[in-house]
Amino acid sequence: MMKNICSLFVRSPVKCLDSSYWCIHLFGLTRVWPLKSYTSEVSIREQKRRLKAQKKAEEKAAKQAEQKQPTSSGAAKPKVNEEDLDPTVYREHRIAQIESLKKGDSHPYPHKFRVDLSLSEYINKFSHLEDGSRLEDTLVSLSGRVHAKRESGAKLVFYDIRAEDKKLQVMANAKLYKTEAEYEVVNDKLRRGDIIGVRGYPGKSKKGELSIIPYEMTLLAPCLHQLPHLHYGLKNQETRYRQRYLDLIINDPVRQKFITRAKIIKYLRSFLDQLGFLEVETPIMNMIPGGATAKPFITHHNELDLKQYMRIAPELYLKMLVVGGLDRVYEVGRVFRNEGIDMTHNPEFSICEFYMAYADYNDLMDITEKLLSGMVKAITGGYTVEYHELGADKPPIVIDFTPPFKRVSMVAELERTIGVKFPSPSSLHTEETRLFLDQLCSQHEVDCSAPRTSARLLDKLVGHFIEVNCVNPTFICDHPEIMSPLSKWHRDIKGLTERFELFVARKEVCNAYTELNDPIVQRDRFGQQAKDKDAGDDEAMYVDENFCTALEYGLPPTGGWGLGVDRLTMFLTDSNNIKEVLLFPAMKPEDNKSSADSAASDDSSKQ
Repeated sequence: MMKNICSLFVRSPVKCLDSSYWCIHLFGLTRVWPLKSYTSEVSIREQKRRLKAQKKAEEKAAKQAEQKQPTSSGAAKPKVNEEDLDPTVYREHRIAQIESLKKGDSHPYPHKFRVDLSLSEYINKFSHLEDGSRLEDTLVSLSGRVHAKRESGAKLVFYDIRAEDKKLQVMANAKLYKTEAEYEVVNDKLRRGDIIGVRGYPGKSKKGELSIIPYEMTLLAPCLHQLPHLHYGLKNQETRYRQRYLDLIINDPVRQKFITRAKIIKYLRSFLDQLGFLEVETPIMNMIPGGATAKPFITHHNELDLKQYMRIAPELYLKMLVVGGLDRVYEVGRVFRNEGIDMTHNPEFSICEFYMAYADYNDLMDITEKLLSGMVKAITGGYTVEYHELGADKPPIVIDFTPPFKRVSMVAELERTIGVKFPSPSSLHTEETRLFLDQLCSQHEVDCSAPRTSARLLDKLVGHFIEVNCVNPTFICDHPEIMSPLSKWHRDIKGLTERFELFVARKEVCNAYTELNDPIVQRDRFGQQAKDKDAGDDEAMYVDENFCTALEYGLPPTGGWGLGVDRLTMFLTDSNNIKEVLLFPAMKPEDNKSSADSAASDDSSKQ
């Protein structure tokens, strides 16, 4: 020991004189120091330094030995970066991990986890905390999905959990966890995408981010797939529509669109309830597809061995209820039309219809203005909304819902716009008028597929010359009888009806009219529709004798109204594709493609 001490301080070989004194320095020192004096002042400090160095060396050696320790197969255990794995390999690897967990004490799919606060409630309650502080006497239980995991050394791991479009940081500190052993186990099994439960102390990081410092964390539902990163998002439309759950996990704005949709339906119900309407439900499967001009879906009732149709509108049943004395009724529900799929059409969609005894189409226009302008203001805070009609990369149009809305008469507006005089409305059903309309469409290159009936030709002309100008809400009124088999005749102009359609941003949103309540005239109108169907018009109405019989018992003067919920939601959420406002839109079948692989490849392509 003497030789070591001398070598340390003299930095050269020396010889000890005896056990009580220092050696004489080779550089000519003649004085000797008592060994006791030196050891009392220096050796304690040096021993502490050496003990600390020895501990570090032992820890380093233990860590190296652990890394070199062979696995059960005899090979060194590699450290795998799971984020770099192929999606299929990742899933297989994750399934193996979960199966292993099932064999242990902590099942990865527990039956229950008590949640004290939602993330919104937690943020509101504890956002006042000071930076770097924590409430050591308060334990709170939360849950959320892990969107990010960041390790800051072996004893500190940060998680970002999300729920209800809110984010919260989980600051997992080994020193504050239940035990360090359990801390290592739980952090080893948690991955991005997992749903976890956290029981811990409210606090803020030194940088001021509100956090929860866990005392305990529980895996509630593991995610077996690689979750797309929030930084890159989920942008592939096919994946978003087919896997809407994944779209909702990653894209917060999508969640907001469906919250707005729910607000629209809630406002509709509240508005009609306050006017004394009764909400009802009518059959979805019908013997005859009535109430609108559209091609139906056909199904089969096995027990009755009967062909049935999915409803295209609830109209006829609702009017029967008015006959029965329910003067104000409405229904919000799904209807089904076996037609094309495009940016504004889906085979099944949501509709709101109401029927109001002792009202006419003028009353309904006033109600529509009040309903829609009030709804837009309640949901958006004002009467105007911006709508990217041609896509997010094009300039938006501004839609102004300030009442009153513009009103135009259909035939008169066509005459003014085209600059020609139309035949008398009372003769619109004749062959001469059909030829006039046919020639007009050909002259102005207005497309109309067969059958080129007067009703279809008129509809195409209106779309080409009137609807294209209806950016702000516009009522197109007074449709010809040949286009409106369920509408009551116009009280002033023969051949027209008291009907209106409301157009917004060049798209139909509402359809309403004074209801036809004369059973004799109704049968005649159905007969004309039958002729159109025989001519090849698949959208023409069927003859509904059951409805005509109901009218024979007496339908009071009634106004009927229908609104497309999906179209209105498109405008109030700035969505130019109807699939954006349907949680699960109709899609063509995928060919030889796994939905899981699709999601993963979409994420990897953005990285």
